[in-house]
Amino acid sequence: MLMVREALDFLLAAARPVPDMETVPTLEANGRVLAQAQVSGMNVPSADNTQMDGYAVRAEDCASGAATLTVSQRIPAGHVGQPLLPGTAARIFTGAMIPEGADAVVMQEQCELAGNVVTVNHAPKSGEWIRRAGEDITHGSVILAEGTRLRSPELGLAASVGLAQLPVRRRLRVAVFFTGDELTMPGEPLAPGAIYNSNRFTLRALLQNLGCELTDFGIVPDSLDATRAVLRKAAAGNDLIITSGGVSVGEEDHVKPAVEAEGKLTMWQIAMKPGKPLAFGEVLNENNAAFFMGLPGNPVSSFVTFLIFVRPFILKLQGVHDAAALAPKAYQLRADFDWPKADRRNEFLRARLNDQGGLELFANQGSGVLTSTVWADGLIDNPPGQAIRRGDVVRFIPFSEVMP
Repeated sequence: MLMVREALDFLLAAARPVPDMETVPTLEANGRVLAQAQVSGMNVPSADNTQMDGYAVRAEDCASGAATLTVSQRIPAGHVGQPLLPGTAARIFTGAMIPEGADAVVMQEQCELAGNVVTVNHAPKSGEWIRRAGEDITHGSVILAEGTRLRSPELGLAASVGLAQLPVRRRLRVAVFFTGDELTMPGEPLAPGAIYNSNRFTLRALLQNLGCELTDFGIVPDSLDATRAVLRKAAAGNDLIITSGGVSVGEEDHVKPAVEAEGKLTMWQIAMKPGKPLAFGEVLNENNAAFFMGLPGNPVSSFVTFLIFVRPFILKLQGVHDAAALAPKAYQLRADFDWPKADRRNEFLRARLNDQGGLELFANQGSGVLTSTVWADGLIDNPPGQAIRRGDVVRFIPFSEVMP
């Protein structure tokens, strides 16, 4: 069995970003990945402007700390003032351009207005409360690197320099199906020995949150021929095939031999708990080869292996290549529990933060206990052979880092 880090490195090395790109309106680019770096064609701010409501002045006119000045003009945001004459002040509002001749702004709370005369009860320094042109972004600078996954901050930044359209990688095409004669969809009668197919809902939502274009082949019977047939359909026109169930070593686990018959399997079984039976390979047809990832059927195992392996693999296929963006951020936090029995595998324990800033552990860490994923705030990444004592510092991956 491969160690978790070895398996992840293997997957990321195999991932080939989709080559196709398209241009989309910036308003519709949320969740997409930039195909080309973006350069600003302007300074931001474009001109010196005020950070405060107040009065634009010449600092030398206010050196006494109690200067009396004539208010010569009023400058709202979006308007251009006249040059400021010595001995005068301009009433100015946040974001408005600094008029020629002014070199400071005094906030309105430090001023007293009587008619058109203002008393400035402050001796400002030159540059006070002024945002300089280009202070945030300079003309010609790269504001967003190629491979950036676009979220709300990135879209706002692009808009701030006037980018109405952005070049992005096309959406990743992902096919999914779920194996098991015992699987039943919610809303249907539950026969003896049957279970509802929760993995279909969990995995679809995770893929949709990553911006994938999804083809769902539904539930496939426990049959080698049926599994091979769906694999062939899924390989046509899709970049990645994801399955749930059927990748272990039981007589009714047909996914592994089906993939080996329709393509090749290059990785199988990871030294992790939950999630040991994870498979990776390719499914071939005449014109296409689709990556394949077979996840375990147990719901927590499927969920955890998706977060640890499938998510970074998909991001790499989408064109994200920055290591920090691919690896979830983890935090060193205190364990407020005992976990005395070390496992030889890398464990991912469901835990949540308590009011004291420590971590509590869900009581039942079984791979079928889906309630643990709702109760928890994230996963403790516990190395092989590592027992945990109350007060130990552990590595914690919040769900907020791996679920958009």
